[in-house]
Amino acid sequence: MEIQFEWDYSKNIKNKKKHDILFEEAVTVFYDDNALLYCDPEHSEEEERFLLLGYTSTNIICIVSHCYREDKVIRIISARKATKEEREEYYRYNGGK
Repeated sequence: MEIQFEWDYSKNIKNKKKHDILFEEAVTVFYDDNALLYCDPEHSEEEERFLLLGYTSTNIICIVSHCYREDKVIRIISARKATKEEREEYYRYNGGK
């Protein structure tokens, strides 16, 4: 089954200005077999949110905030480049890859 994504268009533009990543690029993290998935309880008041840490198709390690819809669609909330600590965690978990 192909993964389906959705996002708010204006939020995508704001995310690009703030973090220099479009959601179209951010969704490619979901195809990184070594990506790390975390629960995000701090931002899960209205819906259960998650963070995915992994490589984009342009070889940038980023973290993508998202939620899962009942209709099997992933809604992208935000995306940004990973911090140094997050990158180190990715490498540590994946054996230095």
